[in-house]
Amino acid sequence: MTETNIETLIRDLVTPLLKHPAALTISQEDGGRYHQYIVNVAQEDVGRLIGRQGHVAAALRTIVEGARSRRSNSKKVRLLINDHRH
Repeated sequence: MTETNIETLIRDLVTPLLKHPAALTISQEDGGRYHQYIVNVAQEDVGRLIGRQGHVAAALRTIVEGARSRRSNSKKVRLLINDHRH
């Protein structure tokens, strides 16, 4: 499977924030109106990725959603962070 431009963008944004970048995995699910990208990191890195009051996660989502193609047939992009609580 080849990595998409969005996956590369997510990897480039997230990797510097992590203590354990080797544990980073990004999976993609297509469904309905969205392309969902699910970011999995080591459990101790989850807090770094979410940030205080979710500010880091919100900024990452804003960048990723803004980077999608604006063509009329392009699906919206959703970034999910696996927080290991489930």
